Amino acid sequence: MKKVLFILIFAALMAALIVPKPVQAQEKLTMAGSSGVLKSADIQPDMRVQKLEAFLAKYNSPLTAYAQDFITLADQYQIDWKLVPAITGVESTFGKQIPYNSYNAYGWANGNYAFKSWEDSITIVTKTLREKYFNRGLDNPCKIGPVYAPPSQTWAGKVNFFMEKIEEFDTRAFSLALTI
Repeated sequence: MKKVLFILIFAALMAALIVPKPVQAQEKLTMAGSSGVLKSADIQPDMRVQKLEAFLAKYNSPLTAYAQDFITLADQYQIDWKLVPAITGVESTFGKQIPYNSYNAYGWANGNYAFKSWEDSITIVTKTLREKYFNRGLDNPCKIGPVYAPPSQTWAGKVNFFMEKIEEFDTRAFSLALTI
């Protein structure tokens, strides 16, 4: 009886050593010399970035390379990640029709404002939407439109249209179209 019990305990210990344990990904190294920490490359990519990147590429947008910036800043300022890119669709065909060297894909100041770069423009517009619109309860295109784009009666509907198109965009269908 003791032999059987010993074998069962021994087998259980061996199984515990052999069966892999789940690993939790960590983004930052918290202590020096910790070699068991996963690198950020091991963390699943944000599918929103891939979706937005592919969507903007479909329109040959100069903003394609800034998909991560749109997502990061939307998360930081707690606004819908599709809003700012959708505004660029309405105001400038996703950044393709802007005043020369202005980086103003948003119709900012009726198109009479020049940002320093695409990153600068995404940051300023996203931050301003949070501080001057969302914080005042203007938290969707229908509420934002009368302040952002007066007197347009169609702006909000167009922004919503592009937000839906981004949300529904199938990156697989787009990649198949590129390979044909």
